Amino acid sequence: MQRHLSFLLDQARPERRGVTALRAAAFISTEGTAEAVSGFISGDTSRFSAEGITAGPLIPPEFNPKDWLTYMLHVDAELEHSLMVQYLYAAYSLGGDHVPDAQKDLVKSWQEVIMGIAKEEMGHFVSIQNVLRVIGAPLNFARQDFPYDSSLYPFDFTLEPLSKASLAKYVYAESPAGWLNVQDSDDEETKAIKQEIKALLPSANIGDPISVLFESIIELLENEEVIPDDVFGVETYPFQAKPDEWQRGYDHGARGNSTHASPANTPNVLVVPLTCRTDTVAAVKAIAEQGENPDADDADESHFQRFLNIYKAWRKLPETFNPSKNILTNPYVSPEQSAIPSDGVSMITDFQTKFWANLFDVRYRMLLNFLTHSFLLGDGYNDMVNSPRGMIIHATFGEMYNLRTLANVLMNLPAGEGTDKKAGPPFLSPYTLDLPFGEKNKWRVHKDLLDASSGIISALLAFGNQQYSTYLYSLQAADKKLMEVADAILAGDKVCMK
Repeated sequence: MQRHLSFLLDQARPERRGVTALRAAAFISTEGTAEAVSGFISGDTSRFSAEGITAGPLIPPEFNPKDWLTYMLHVDAELEHSLMVQYLYAAYSLGGDHVPDAQKDLVKSWQEVIMGIAKEEMGHFVSIQNVLRVIGAPLNFARQDFPYDSSLYPFDFTLEPLSKASLAKYVYAESPAGWLNVQDSDDEETKAIKQEIKALLPSANIGDPISVLFESIIELLENEEVIPDDVFGVETYPFQAKPDEWQRGYDHGARGNSTHASPANTPNVLVVPLTCRTDTVAAVKAIAEQGENPDADDADESHFQRFLNIYKAWRKLPETFNPSKNILTNPYVSPEQSAIPSDGVSMITDFQTKFWANLFDVRYRMLLNFLTHSFLLGDGYNDMVNSPRGMIIHATFGEMYNLRTLANVLMNLPAGEGTDKKAGPPFLSPYTLDLPFGEKNKWRVHKDLLDASSGIISALLAFGNQQYSTYLYSLQAADKKLMEVADAILAGDKVCMK
């Protein structure tokens, strides 16, 4: 996924828009198809009628329509995952003793708003897996990483404390297509904000906002000629994520809005199971609208508008205002002792902090493995009290809470010699998110990571005056119960979550 979406679609020259060799069957040619395609490849499009050139969605030549849809959904899944992680890091970074008393409540409200957006991105990430499931395509739980050189993404992946510049990137990423262009109808504040955001965006590697990708996905999903009805598999429903499993009360603002800084109906985690084209199109449109949604009655609930509201409030504060802790950008601890860090990453070198970073990365991998596993369990595993599926989903949420606790720990631990910065959670991308064949082998992988985590916890408890020992002992006890469940499943015994 290293090529720019607009390059693939435009095929480099305006006269080739909408014309690809794979769509030869749809061309209305004045001569034979072979000669016409040969002419297209050499740059001669004169043999195609206007109807043939403009009809249908834009599909690059190495894809068929369903494969191109799968490709774009994979890109979107990586985007949702990447944005969720970056928003979490930004939210975790907010606050601290340096924030003036007059702005403490404001900064706390910003943190809750961004955390709510991150939770909704998790819902998008899970729902896109449902879309992939229903069309019979491979799932994708991966994400963009640093350093990364793909213009498919609105901006380069960066774990960084919230700043005016990073906030400008988030506004842009969630903006409607073309919003950044100043319009005559814009009021003076909007014009000024657009100019400021343009100036704050990086000068290189800026791609399209996510709305452009969604437009292409929706266009394909709605086209019955290229994506027929039989692509959508109702039989995949038992394996999909359901709202009663994943929302956990984050439904139209019922949780996560204690400061009332977010719109009343947010956060609203969208998790939509699918059976047909109508379901799928509606779900993808709902996800897209929750991101940008500039014209709807509930436009204030969009990620775009929520980020823009924070930006509007920030620009009224003094230029020296800084709401974020003094933490690393792109914190990193390598699993290999001899690894050479890549450009753009900040190595964590403090001896004890490295163990905490290792523990965070193991638990992050556990979360992603549990999430992946949940989409592989269907009929016969749906009992949310006493079943492997129920345990896996509960374990996924357990790791979400663990990551928040560990992130807060790392936000307060020294990064190492040569800097006064604190560390921050590294969110290391796992070397693989593939699970092995066979249900028991999947549980053996879970046990492997529990075992690795146990060793790190023991090492941390060995440090004198361990200030976080209560949490570590609690984590140890929870892991022991999960290990017992895994052993029972491997032995063929019935699972009990009590």
